[in-house]
Amino acid sequence: MRPLRYSAFSADPAGGNPAGVVLDASGMDEAEMHAVAGELGYSETAFLFPGDVIRYFSPLAEVPFCGHATIATAVAHARSHGPGTLVLSTRAGEVPVTTALDATGAVTATLTSVAPRSQPLTDLPALLSALRWPAADLDPALPAALAYAGAWHPIIAAATRTRLAELDYDYPALSALMAERGWTTVNLVYRESASVFHSRNPFPPGGVVEDPATGAAAAALGGYLRERALAAGEITVHQGVDMGRPALITVGIPAEGGISVSGTAVEIG
Repeated sequence: MRPLRYSAFSADPAGGNPAGVVLDASGMDEAEMHAVAGELGYSETAFLFPGDVIRYFSPLAEVPFCGHATIATAVAHARSHGPGTLVLSTRAGEVPVTTALDATGAVTATLTSVAPRSQPLTDLPALLSALRWPAADLDPALPAALAYAGAWHPIIAAATRTRLAELDYDYPALSALMAERGWTTVNLVYRESASVFHSRNPFPPGGVVEDPATGAAAAALGGYLRERALAAGEITVHQGVDMGRPALITVGIPAEGGISVSGTAVEIG
């Protein structure tokens, strides 16, 4: 049950989002998994059980699905057992993830989310108050919504990159609101072009001020964009830049079905 440490969505251990990975969690109970996640202190640690059952724990709570820890787990598994396809059984549903070697010998992983969906965001005034963002700073072309592709994320679009860079939210207020609503992270985005987005993800319910790279939120964003005919094919999401941990997430948006999220991961020494 020795936990591995990987950083997802980056080829540099100093970038991306660190995750703990336990490739054989046989016999571990929830208390032990909470303890390991708390000791590592990463936003999530993934625990892989026989039958490709996977569970995800932040330092404070279990989450139904985590994209960056899935990518990290798949890359770590491929390093030990060779590339291929795993069909992971998550609490959100089955998530296939395929690994392959690229031209440099690095392992890349692509997961396919459960079916995405979205709904109106009825708590926008309270959320903007907690974020300390005025409504005038939002992008009207990307209306606020609540989006799902394994976990729920409000999507809030800033009109400028400067607005996105200025993140100074009310931690207790946002934490309480998110815990009450069952949101995993808040996906704050800025659309640079039709296929390039920038993102930041506050994650106070997990005991983390900000997530450097959030695969589940990227998948939810892909579903949100498809539902509104705002994107198709492939987009890239830059995250972690304002934290000094740059990450690159590739999101595939097919005409129907789950959203794909791709990236690499590197072991942290």
